[in-house]
Amino acid sequence: MDTILSKNNIPIRLTYKQWAHIVEAHDYMAGCLDLITETLSFPDYIVNGWSDEQIAIKHYPKTVITEKHVIVIFKENIKRNDGFVITAFMTSKVNKILKRGIIWKKIS
Repeated sequence: MDTILSKNNIPIRLTYKQWAHIVEAHDYMAGCLDLITETLSFPDYIVNGWSDEQIAIKHYPKTVITEKHVIVIFKENIKRNDGFVITAFMTSKVNKILKRGIIWKKIS
């Protein structure tokens, strides 16, 4: 469906199957594909996931629902130069996610 380069220049795939999962679990994400690709390409933060996944975070002052942070959970395989999106959603409670450990932060 779409491939986005991560901050490590690894191609991250967003498949139709994962896009369907995202919009079924979070119906407000329908029509927000551009926010997912922008969050992966130009995140404000990249944070540790639960095991080997990573979390891209980007703040948006205006979204389809209100001011939110877009969260994109993804995996990278640097050895295979491949990765994929697991899920994505919006939240206003980003501090709990940031506490997982910041890997990378955008320089303001």
